[in-house]
Amino acid sequence: MSDTLIREPVRVGSPVRVATSAKPAALRSVVRTARRNWVVVISAAVLLIAIGFAVFPSFFASGDPLQGVPADKLQGPSLAHWFGTDNIGRDVYTRVVHGAALSLTATLVAVGIAIVIGSLIGLLSGAAGGLVDAVLMRIVDVLLSIPALLLSLALVTALGFGTLNVAIAVGIGLVANFARVMRSEVLRVRHALYVEAAFASGVRWHTVLIRHVLRNAYAPVIALAAVEFGMAVLAVSSLSFLGFGAVPPTPEWGSLISEGRNYLATAWWMTTLPGLVIVAVVLAAHRIGHAVDDRSGR
Repeated sequence: MSDTLIREPVRVGSPVRVATSAKPAALRSVVRTARRNWVVVISAAVLLIAIGFAVFPSFFASGDPLQGVPADKLQGPSLAHWFGTDNIGRDVYTRVVHGAALSLTATLVAVGIAIVIGSLIGLLSGAAGGLVDAVLMRIVDVLLSIPALLLSLALVTALGFGTLNVAIAVGIGLVANFARVMRSEVLRVRHALYVEAAFASGVRWHTVLIRHVLRNAYAPVIALAAVEFGMAVLAVSSLSFLGFGAVPPTPEWGSLISEGRNYLATAWWMTTLPGLVIVAVVLAAHRIGHAVDDRSGR
């Protein structure tokens, strides 16, 4: 008796089932990266919380940051007041949350000013070369020779008080770093074959700069912006601490520390806890910035 091979008939048009993983490959890659770089994950969480403070302050602290209860003044940290209360009974945690909006907004404005002005200087310097390059780089060298915080302090003294003036002063103090990085990248990119080919084909120079040079030179500048964000937070808070920021009693991170310095012996939480918030944000921004820097391959 011969063996017969029985085959199941194949139905034309029937769907073919392909075994798929429960998690997409991209999600698995993110999970693996998070497990390896847990410090980066924690840093990102800290920055997201700080941004949440700035964008949705009432969600994180529903109280009034300007009104206090005199009977509750100088109370230590507790379940009712996580960061304690200040000398007139205001909740310090509420003031930290509501102060994030001004502090982080000033930081973003400062970094934005530094990116725009510094990138333009670096782009023109690297692309033009010759006398233009020499003059612009000597100006950048002068800016680099002055400590950024000292330069910002001099500028804000001339501009006057206010959060916007603090942001402008800090941004100008950071311009030189962005200009040097952009110039170095432009010098690297402008001699590439595709740039030479664009010039040889008759494309206008400003089109080549924007479409080819700038497009391939901005990545290290973005990485530098992530690194300098933490320094900008520290500089803005420092100028606010010195009294150049918003007019009291409007809360800012630097001014909160300044308000509590006279009560260090009796109410350490007034300076320590807002200071720890600034430290956490600065360290988180630096860690994220270095991660972006490593990712960009600089």
